[in-house]
Amino acid sequence: MPHEPIQIKHPEPLAELFRLLVSGRHLNRAADAALWVALERNQADYGALFEALGFALHVDGRGFAFFDSEEGSAQLTQNSRKLALLFLVLFDTQADAGQALGRFEDWLIDRELLEHACEQHQEILQAEGMDADGLAEVLGIAVRYGFARSEGGGWRLLPAVCRYLDHFEALAAECRAEQGEDDDFEAEDDPRGGANEEE
Repeated sequence: MPHEPIQIKHPEPLAELFRLLVSGRHLNRAADAALWVALERNQADYGALFEALGFALHVDGRGFAFFDSEEGSAQLTQNSRKLALLFLVLFDTQADAGQALGRFEDWLIDRELLEHACEQHQEILQAEGMDADGLAEVLGIAVRYGFARSEGGGWRLLPAVCRYLDHFEALAAECRAEQGEDDDFEAEDDPRGGANEEE
């Protein structure tokens, strides 16, 4: 039985939106206001059309959208690994400085911050052959994929970075849970546990 044709009421920005998403880039409300408004107004229609073309549109309420796919090219996988390292050291550096991680969009990432991040994570970055210049290059990749934008001699992170932050927080929660289980196990096995025996 043939499918009913999908009626698109406002097709004007559709081609531009598709090119952006199919390239692997994230659409961000903060950086792509016009396209974001078009997507919000036509999300059901656009989503149905993209699905018919074999793409799964994911729209996150925190202000970003992307094509959700478990498959990726070797280049995309390599870039994702670099981005994960970049965001990990940035979040860890800012957490040590008392910055609220949930407000990462407020941070101006400049050369000074990159140098500081390198000093704090020298061992892990050296293992990856990375320095401040290397982090700056990865920020260029972040801009290309919609995770950051250039601003005022530095960069600002965009809402799509929530994808990495969610993953980091999930890993941290898992580690805390495992640590708690280990502590409970040690307490049960500790022969000194329980009430003190009277002599």
